[in-house]
Amino acid sequence: MNKTWMIVATACVFSASAYADDAKSVDLDKRGDRIEQRLDNRGDRREQHLDNKGDRIENRLDNRGDRIEHRLDNKADRADANGHEKRADHLRNKGDRIDQRLDNKGDRIDQRLDARGDRVDNRLDNKGERINNRLDRRADRR
Repeated sequence: MNKTWMIVATACVFSASAYADDAKSVDLDKRGDRIEQRLDNRGDRREQHLDNKGDRIENRLDNRGDRIEHRLDNKADRADANGHEKRADHLRNKGDRIDQRLDNKGDRIDQRLDARGDRVDNRLDNKGERINNRLDRRADRR
């Protein structure tokens, strides 16, 4: 009887050990998935933040250009009223150039921040995948 119980007890210990290893593997898989998801979300939030920042800067520069152009147009209208046509044309052209330059600058900054946001998002996505893959391999070895 003792030998029989020893064999049964040994089998139970090995079975419990295998079950514990399986549970650890599942835990590592879940942990990797959670980490990957968290990093993906962080990357998405950072990308959105940089996109919004670029849009705000672009709008601010567009508005500034519009105000300057409007102010110079008003000066040009006064110059026109006083008979200074050349001066009025010069002021209108200057306002157009400044407005266009600020619009272009805002567009470039917005594009640069969008590209940076995309790179940050991709980097964090890749990092999450690498961590998840590493934990999956570790879980498979167990």
